[in-house]
Amino acid sequence: MGGMKARPAGRSPDLEGRFRDRSVARDLQTLADMIEIWCEGHHADRERSPLQSEAAGLGVYRRRGRLCEECAGHLGYAEKRRALCPKDPKPFCAHCEIRCYRREEAAWQRQVMRYSGPRSMWRGHFLDGLWHMLATFRHRRRRSRGQSDKPAGLAGETDRGVLGQTPQ
Repeated sequence: MGGMKARPAGRSPDLEGRFRDRSVARDLQTLADMIEIWCEGHHADRERSPLQSEAAGLGVYRRRGRLCEECAGHLGYAEKRRALCPKDPKPFCAHCEIRCYRREEAAWQRQVMRYSGPRSMWRGHFLDGLWHMLATFRHRRRRSRGQSDKPAGLAGETDRGVLGQTPQ
């Protein structure tokens, strides 16, 4: 048809729109940077190539890091999970009652963040790291007081069934 571009097979217009959201794109860039730090530190002996993923194909990343095949696979999974997150505003996954990630992926992601977080402070993410530490402190303080992170109208509600998964 006339001037319409064909969409690559398998790409949903909803997912494509979510990748273009500024908040999602910013989170994905940070996530890609963290995974790149992990990959450089743990997979230096592997062949790493420029990132090729759905989000990268849409121009989400301001710069494309170099990842090994394994890390690129993990990032591809995380891209979809982040784009489909039902929370707005989105909390840190560690503070969220919804469990969107498979257990193995969540465990891998925690390892990446523990390793990359402190190193990212010296690689252009100092303010992001500071903001993260403050938000974590606020979250822990609220929890210790028994307060919910949910907006007042949602306190007490559960999010079962979101993304086809129940909290674990």
